[in-house]
Amino acid sequence: MTPQRTASVVPPPPTATYRLQLQPDFPFAAAARAVPYLASLGVSHLHLSPVLEAVPGSTHGYDVVDHARVRAELGGEEGLRALAGTARAAGLGLVVDIVPNHMAASPRHNRALWEVLREGPDSPYARWFDIDWEAGGGKVLLPVLGHRLGHELEHLRVEGGVLRHHDQEFPLREGTQGLPLTRLLDAQWYRLAWWRLARTEINYRRFFTISDLVAIRVEDPEVFDATHATVLRLLDEGVVDGLRVDHPDGLADPGAYLQRLHEATGGRWTAVEKILADGERLPAAWPVAGTTGYDALRHVDGVLTDRTGAAELLAQYRRFAAPPADRGGDWAATLRRAAYKVVTRELAAEVDRLTREVVALGAADPALRDHAPWALRTALRELLVRLEVYRPYATGGADPETVLTADAAREAKRVFAVPEEAEVVDAVRDLVLGRAPGDGAREAFRARFAQTAAALRAKSLEDTAFYRHAPLLSAAEVGGSPARPAVDVAEFHAYCARVQRDWPYSGTVLTTHDSKRSADVRAAVSVLAQAPARWAALLAEVTRRTARPGGRRAPDPQLAWAAWQTAVGFAPSALTARAEAEAGPYGRRLREALLKHVREAGLHTSWTEPDEAYEEAVAAFLEAGPCGPPLHAVTEFAAELAPHVRANVLGAALLHLTMPGVPDLYQGTERDYRALVDPDNRHTVSFGAPLDDSAGSVGPALRAPRGEEGARDLSAEKLAVTVAALRLRARRPELFGGAGTYEPLAATGPRAGHCLAHARSGGVVAAVTRLSLRLADAGGWGDTALPLPEGDWADLLVPGRRFSGHARVAELFAQLPVALLERTGEGVRAER
Repeated sequence: MTPQRTASVVPPPPTATYRLQLQPDFPFAAAARAVPYLASLGVSHLHLSPVLEAVPGSTHGYDVVDHARVRAELGGEEGLRALAGTARAAGLGLVVDIVPNHMAASPRHNRALWEVLREGPDSPYARWFDIDWEAGGGKVLLPVLGHRLGHELEHLRVEGGVLRHHDQEFPLREGTQGLPLTRLLDAQWYRLAWWRLARTEINYRRFFTISDLVAIRVEDPEVFDATHATVLRLLDEGVVDGLRVDHPDGLADPGAYLQRLHEATGGRWTAVEKILADGERLPAAWPVAGTTGYDALRHVDGVLTDRTGAAELLAQYRRFAAPPADRGGDWAATLRRAAYKVVTRELAAEVDRLTREVVALGAADPALRDHAPWALRTALRELLVRLEVYRPYATGGADPETVLTADAAREAKRVFAVPEEAEVVDAVRDLVLGRAPGDGAREAFRARFAQTAAALRAKSLEDTAFYRHAPLLSAAEVGGSPARPAVDVAEFHAYCARVQRDWPYSGTVLTTHDSKRSADVRAAVSVLAQAPARWAALLAEVTRRTARPGGRRAPDPQLAWAAWQTAVGFAPSALTARAEAEAGPYGRRLREALLKHVREAGLHTSWTEPDEAYEEAVAAFLEAGPCGPPLHAVTEFAAELAPHVRANVLGAALLHLTMPGVPDLYQGTERDYRALVDPDNRHTVSFGAPLDDSAGSVGPALRAPRGEEGARDLSAEKLAVTVAALRLRARRPELFGGAGTYEPLAATGPRAGHCLAHARSGGVVAAVTRLSLRLADAGGWGDTALPLPEGDWADLLVPGRRFSGHARVAELFAQLPVALLERTGEGVRAER
């Protein structure tokens, strides 16, 4: 048992967290065994994926079925408490991921949903779920059948007092058990239906377009209390120290929810998975530490990306793939087309519900009458697809008029042939902006519009457009901006200064369980922006090879481009034997990720309308191309770029660990970590013995024999950089927290723009090499110097080196493309 802690005692925020993906193959006991190693890294907290009861066998835990219990498959509450005790003894706390927006739509495992299906709208649990009973004719549509009901009748049976369909179970309404099957089905509070009907007829709010996840109404105080009691108790008892909130944009009122959570937790450290669009700010009124860090990811990746080369790649992509402007050549058109696809197909039922609500509002307000339902639906659709953020906020966020702009409204009107009918756009926009007098129905409509907008943005941007627009795949990442892959140095520094001022304990990340590609894969791909001509030559060579007799051409050029870029970032030479053993062989992982790529893109095949011939052609191309003999050319190419990938990998790691905010390390990423989209990035990792005191020095890595073709051990170097920075943060938290400062440092000389540096609170300097391939092509550093703040500075990565005054950058980066310095003297300990 862990010691009791009163709710009034709030633990300090983390200095750094380490994300563990819990699953039946990696339960609490396995996490406890990893604690000595993780403590030796220098993190302050373990960051656990959801710990509450989930669907049996779940490998992620976001499909919660019971908020009152800690997941038995992970070891139950006893196992969680044992992990907390082990962690506490090693000086570590726990941060847990909570899921306020949805539960698993699995009646067999979700008791609350079971009771609603058994008792109908009078169930005390009916208020938990956002069900439109009227739209369903008094029933909940359950799109769970593989075919139309007529084809599935023979697989339905009443047994043991429940209705069974293969391995699914459904409750029976009281008094209906003895009815003939067809009458029994008609008598229930639910309607079993073909899964394809979900698009147009589903009448419960879900997570995005995933019918297996049913949304819950935590805006209801009773539902909030019931779904948060266990987590709040674990916080009060000191088992858990902080929270990560999953997808708050799906809630009716994120700001109000977060205020209630803040009050209930007593102000514990809480980060929210708010994905900010390029230039968007986190609502200042939210009582949280900040985001989970996708905005930091975007700025770190961007500042290490070459702007000019990215533009050259886009031009090459348009010539090679020849995509029409609305099929991948132009980002804005690609995103708009993807949004139309999602809003008219996957989210058709949600738009229909919004339409019905506006019609109902018109019945009570003459000013809204005489707009035809088709016109209202069109106006809703046209406004939704023009939102450039995940959702507008009625309160506590950016002014909705800056999100749903007058320009967007004027553009939306152009789809109407009759100007008078186009006036419906203004009517709907006024409702969304809250301009008309408010009442409960109008507020509910605004909330639902925002929730639908969030689902649309996620599905159209992250799960469609990112797979259709491939000029530089490293930019197609959650929080990223494919339209603007690069961030200049001034913008990066301004972002860091703003975070330090406004959100000094916000989370920062480079890799997560939702990443499309791990940070190190992105680091390798982004080097292509520094070498567009070399990339073009490689692409021409491998294209010729796959066109030879015995080869297989790609079924479409966009896939070929994306596949070869992925292969460059995921080249087998970069995969260690350890990674292969843990996650599986290169070929299988690449094939699975690229099959998901083409299905998500939805241009030639999809999850719901698979084209078997096309997918067979994809598999054949991959087998003959990126997984076949031409791969040798890719591995040679990757070896040539390895020094510059190294600079990006180490540079991103050091920026992440020294910039303002609380860095979160995804499991395994303290070493070179090459992973693709989930589930590839959710495999379990192994942890070794605790690291010794020399782990934060790259000396052993620099002295060790080179690997194949003289390559350095990138994993060892990355581990050393990570440990040095984490242990520094742990040893001197005052330099990095809310009382600290962030000061940009500007190099001088001919290659000044290739050195990105900053100081933290006058006690630490971090410097990294930007665009190292461009630097090499330009002839190296020359007389470039970095003016250091006053004092003497010790190199924490290569012990024994000292700097002061104007440090020659060529000397600073003589052994590594990064440097981490600590000011010595005045009681400051230079070495550990």
